[in-house]
Amino acid sequence: MIQVRQISKNYKNVQALKELSFEVQAGEIFGIIGPDGAGKTSLFRILATLLLADSGSARVANLDVVQDYKKIRSRIGYMPGRFSLYQDLSVIENLELFATVFNTSVKENYDLIKDIYCQIEPFKDRKAGKLSGGMKQKLALSCALIHKPTVLFLDEPTTGVDPVSRKEFWDMLRKLKQQGITILVSTPYMDEASLCDRIALIQNGQFLHIDSPQNMVKQFPKPLYAMETIENYKWLNTLKNDARIASVYICGEKLHLTFKADPALHLPDLVPVAPTIEDCFIHLMQYN
Repeated sequence: MIQVRQISKNYKNVQALKELSFEVQAGEIFGIIGPDGAGKTSLFRILATLLLADSGSARVANLDVVQDYKKIRSRIGYMPGRFSLYQDLSVIENLELFATVFNTSVKENYDLIKDIYCQIEPFKDRKAGKLSGGMKQKLALSCALIHKPTVLFLDEPTTGVDPVSRKEFWDMLRKLKQQGITILVSTPYMDEASLCDRIALIQNGQFLHIDSPQNMVKQFPKPLYAMETIENYKWLNTLKNDARIASVYICGEKLHLTFKADPALHLPDLVPVAPTIEDCFIHLMQYN
């Protein structure tokens, strides 16, 4: 459903994207996982036909993003990272406006959005600018879906949203997948990676690795250990200079460590732990 070949993008002296290539299958939830400034938004804007790449090619729904941009815009839904609906219009006015733009109506496609929209319908006369973060998120997704897109682009849709709304949002994405919609979603939250079918870890405009979250974790190359102390930064600086340590970094309230050989150090509260996507990301950053 999405094909990207050697896409690059520069902004003056900054190379935002460096020859990215990947494919997204029909009906898949594909996640682009990485920190702010990694290149996620530039990639999404290129695929949504809002920005031209400097080199490379991309196709969405078997259409070229440059030559067929008008056709693509009628077949995709795009939810940018920043709330971009009309703040002075009410919930229902925003929804009706987007339906009209795509020559449809809220009534005609209500079944597609009802599971999402029913949660904000009691506030349909409230201005969009007065909504909470979670309600803005649901309204933006409803507007992106109102014309029955085949591909949905969601650029950091859960940033700044409370944990409950984040969970609800991913529940909605799984329901949309069941309806056959292909979803490309970006996020800086590593815990959301496990909710995707496949993910690409991105840093400095380059993909570090593409695979399913489960395979990525299985491929973590060394046994991982956690150590919890009240002086994490002191231990971090000490262990960084220890020749027996392969890697050490802070993860939440603990230190995560790998060793060049079997751990022989007498460290406080050292226990083996299962690696996460965050551990995989940090490991790949060290060797790329």
